[in-house]
Amino acid sequence: MAIEPTEELFDLLNRGVARELQVAVQYMLQHFKMEKILRRVKLENIILDKTTYDAIGELLRKIAIEEMKHAAHIMERIYYLNGEATTKSAKPMIGETMKDFMANGLHAEEEALDLYRKTLQLTESMGDYTTNELFRDIYEDEEKHYFAFQEHLNIDDAEPEGPPHEETENPKIFTPEYFELLNKAVAAEISAIVQYTNQHEKAAKIALREMVVPLETIKDKTKAGEVSEILKKIFMQEMNHLEKIGERIYKVKGECVYNPDPLPEVGDNADDFLRLDHKAEDYAIVLYRQIIAEAITRGDTKTRKIFEDIVVEEEEHYWTFDDFF
Repeated sequence: MAIEPTEELFDLLNRGVARELQVAVQYMLQHFKMEKILRRVKLENIILDKTTYDAIGELLRKIAIEEMKHAAHIMERIYYLNGEATTKSAKPMIGETMKDFMANGLHAEEEALDLYRKTLQLTESMGDYTTNELFRDIYEDEEKHYFAFQEHLNIDDAEPEGPPHEETENPKIFTPEYFELLNKAVAAEISAIVQYTNQHEKAAKIALREMVVPLETIKDKTKAGEVSEILKKIFMQEMNHLEKIGERIYKVKGECVYNPDPLPEVGDNADDFLRLDHKAEDYAIVLYRQIIAEAITRGDTKTRKIFEDIVVEEEEHYWTFDDFF
């Protein structure tokens, strides 16, 4: 028979989910923030096509994606064990410089390694070899992340010599009220990413895997499984939206929020997923049209174009979910 999960196991697994969501957002926002600290200067070496800032930004983006995959894998295991995965993240620590990013990353990875050693010890003692193997793989990744941050901990992030950065944006456009409105979009995208990831993995829950009608057996897929596949594609687009919005905010010298708003709602079954996701897309479309109108009023053509492109995809998501009703 399969193992009998305990509250202690679910607690450790959900602490892992919260930590992975934390660092995925943390590293992604740091990657976006490179647009704020990036200096428009000559390259460190004429034969190179990028600067230190570009290289560190790529590293952070790569690790952020790996951490999001960890969160998804842990959620899936929780649902296989008939538990409920959290949608709450631990608090990200962003920082202001590349050295801050590396120090905060090193601290986060130290916490992860400590937590996952406890998880490995418990799952081994329980004979839960599947979860143990999963966390062995995750532990190996986290150790690589730890050493990557350690290697860059003392990086020289002083601005290299070169021409001064030319200001191309009118700073009067970007008021605190405008940044607050733009950050509502950041919060909405983070909410959607967490919600859709959780729902995608919840399709692994045994109650949602049970095949009842012949068609489900023939297709080897339930309604929840079909919705899960749709969410996987939409999730990737939402990640792309977050990147565009976050980079825009940092480029015009703003700061991004990191808390999801509205709070993610998962639901219990495929119909819940569709209803809640339809609601989330409706919220985003209304908000993004408001941002477009405000951008037009302020003469912010770049932000306007970003959100006009995004709202087209959000409307496609909305009608995708609507088709199932």
